[in-house]
Amino acid sequence: MIQRIAKTRLVELAGRFKAVAITGARQTGKTTLVKQVFKNKPYVSLENPDTRNFALDDPRGFLASYPKGAVLDEVQRTPELFSYLQEVLDNSKEKGLFILTGSNNFLLQQKISQTLAGRIGIMHLLPFSMAELKKARLLPESDDVLMLNGFYPPVYDQQIPPQDWCPNYIHTYIEKDVRQIKNITDLITFERFVKLLAGRSAQELNYSSIAVETGVDVKTIQSWIGILESSFIIHLLKPHHKNFNKTIVKRPKLYFYDSALVCYLLGIRNITQLQTHPLRGHIFEGMVVTELIKKRTNLGLDSNLYYWRDKTGHEIDVIIDQGDILIPLEIKSGMTLNNDFFKNINYWQEHSGSSKSILLYTGHQTQHRSDGKKIMNWRELINLDL
Repeated sequence: MIQRIAKTRLVELAGRFKAVAITGARQTGKTTLVKQVFKNKPYVSLENPDTRNFALDDPRGFLASYPKGAVLDEVQRTPELFSYLQEVLDNSKEKGLFILTGSNNFLLQQKISQTLAGRIGIMHLLPFSMAELKKARLLPESDDVLMLNGFYPPVYDQQIPPQDWCPNYIHTYIEKDVRQIKNITDLITFERFVKLLAGRSAQELNYSSIAVETGVDVKTIQSWIGILESSFIIHLLKPHHKNFNKTIVKRPKLYFYDSALVCYLLGIRNITQLQTHPLRGHIFEGMVVTELIKKRTNLGLDSNLYYWRDKTGHEIDVIIDQGDILIPLEIKSGMTLNNDFFKNINYWQEHSGSSKSILLYTGHQTQHRSDGKKIMNWRELINLDL
């Protein structure tokens, strides 16, 4: 079994709260993780129709069946259970009594905020991180292979080729989760919308432009974006508010949580197609940004990552906000250093007065320059302190 970094955080939360909720996209390994950590707790899947009907028809009787607690999987299928769970938790002093998992953050968070606030610890589980694959000796040496494979567990622990896994995942996600979250009748249009988003990965999110191309109104696009966010398919990187007397862009940048899904949605099926694809740099940037997000998420920390762009076109791919200092980070898919790589960092340093900066690229030189620039291969982000 590939050991998950988030396991430490899960154990911590179970020792502090009466219940713990683990959310994340489908097939990120939530069930595997909770079964490993809580071996002595009964495992109950609410995807099972009989079990689900019992929980809905007689919630008190259902919960009374597990006086020492249980792992309740896919608990978003029975949101009515939360009010009764609140009563059970209030009458118990035991920590880590119930462990809840769900593949939809929106439904879980909504019910938790209404009924279980203060009683439950919440954590997110994303696909494998590069550090986890490296420790398990499963990390591909080729960046292109890594982009094509992505990071979802079934590609590695079940050895399902990504070209087989991705279409089935997309189909299952749209057929099950999208219908469950919001009863979208035109699934063909929704799937076309998702493919259009893949073509905008690592770019500013322009709702109006997407609405025109999809053929639906802006409010619908905003709603659909919310569905993809809550399902951990996409992440919106917010712009940083620092303007340094410049007018800054206020739209978020769009990233998919997994590069394999982006490749599939763009019709990329092999390394040759990826290497010559005009969006390869965007796919690479998305993979790196997502790895930075995983570093914080796996430790149970909120994201401190932003991007920055002014109206004149100067942009920093990632701003790491450490409170007392802002660190600009640039991502380049090229292997050879050139002066253009530093253009935006130099501009940022000139206007911000900041001396520290990081450049991640695919070459293998590591440099610590006197002007505060740190240059390293992107895989060394495993060692970065965010």
